[in-house]
Amino acid sequence: MLIKQSELILNPDGSVYHLNLKPENVAATIIFVGDQDRVEKITKYFDSIECTIQKREFKTQTGRYKGKRISVISTGIGPDNIDIVLNELDALFNIDLKTRQVKETLRSIDIIRIGTSGSLQKDIPVDSFVLSEYSLDLNGLLHSYKNEHISNPEIENAFILQTNWSQNKSKPLIIKASNKLKKSFKSDKTHLGLTATAGGFYGPQGRVLRLEIQDPELNQKMDSFNFKGIKITNLEMETSAIYGLSKLLGHHALSLNAIIANRADGTFSKKPSQVVRDLIIYTLNKIVEQTD
Repeated sequence: MLIKQSELILNPDGSVYHLNLKPENVAATIIFVGDQDRVEKITKYFDSIECTIQKREFKTQTGRYKGKRISVISTGIGPDNIDIVLNELDALFNIDLKTRQVKETLRSIDIIRIGTSGSLQKDIPVDSFVLSEYSLDLNGLLHSYKNEHISNPEIENAFILQTNWSQNKSKPLIIKASNKLKKSFKSDKTHLGLTATAGGFYGPQGRVLRLEIQDPELNQKMDSFNFKGIKITNLEMETSAIYGLSKLLGHHALSLNAIIANRADGTFSKKPSQVVRDLIIYTLNKIVEQTD
């Protein structure tokens, strides 16, 4: 099937529209960060950098770390940006940009998100790492796609029941991390978690400035959610979109967070920059160590 120009928009040089990348610019192992300024905080550890490309908030650097070719891409904030980044990355690997045809042989890529977050549970202290074993989609992005085969209804229904989730909101979805990447990155340094992904920073995460929110008790309900020992460990704005779209497209995804605050006990890291640096080094070395 020929993909129309209006559906897959290319720049005059043949690169994909938002990322400004061509297939040769990106590696099959990719690290996602939200902030464009964090890209070089990772690539400064590389042995070499072969390209730097930026358009808007989407900055990409590709190079080698201990011989392994890796790309680092800033996605900006929110699930809507993840929708752009993941669809365009998949196009670079699995659509012939000249013929506009899906390739007969599809490639799978590895995506590892490095982020910062606050913990919702007392037993996950500041300065620790959370590996998101599950993601909780609260923002509704994945409902734009056929998603029945990637959801986990038993946990979803428990969450809806325990939180008295409003029927006026999109149905929550639970998406699991890549088993392959989880096995490679899990260690005694990581806490397994369920990461909730909101569609905004203020009302969607229970923050109140001048606007009333639909459910003032939602944060307390999320803090106390428990399904067979699975608890919500942190709240952010990207992970469920990364997990859901990656699973739908046949890619492997994992989200890692440096915990710099703990909402349950009110503490904040005294060395947040160091915790992020430690997670960067941990991630890079695990990428190199992992076997297919």
